[in-house]
Amino acid sequence: MDKASFKEKFGAVVERSPWMAEAVYETGIEDLLTDAKKLGARFKSVFLAASPDLQLATLRAHPQLACGLADPVELTTDSVSEQKGAGLDQCSAAELAEFSRLNAAYIEKFGFPMIIAVRGRDRHKILRLFRMRLQNDAVLEYQTALRQVCQIARLRIGDILDA
Repeated sequence: MDKASFKEKFGAVVERSPWMAEAVYETGIEDLLTDAKKLGARFKSVFLAASPDLQLATLRAHPQLACGLADPVELTTDSVSEQKGAGLDQCSAAELAEFSRLNAAYIEKFGFPMIIAVRGRDRHKILRLFRMRLQNDAVLEYQTALRQVCQIARLRIGDILDA
């Protein structure tokens, strides 16, 4: 697979960060294209080896949680699908208000939006996790956000390879 095809296929597995697919391609991908676990591990290693500035820019490229709060321009097709799958498009007014408050507090405290692999979770569980993670210190939350980006990428890679 050439670089353009690889970027077309895998360029969106990490929110608005096609640089990662390009960097993964440069490491050599011949043995990875049929194994989501190996390809996901390569994306993870590239991401974790990136500069802190590039990691932070990648974290900041993620949308806020709760479809009704995020600017529609922020939401990629994958984000919309994943958030809807978790019921984040069906929040009550009280839940939207809480998501709004938590999103603002989280960004104020950590400098990037809350990132969580929402697949397999409902909005109630996500709210509980949101409240808990807001209590983390900056170092722990940064590491947690990095891991969540990698988990989201791995899930999306699996979807692409299974299609």
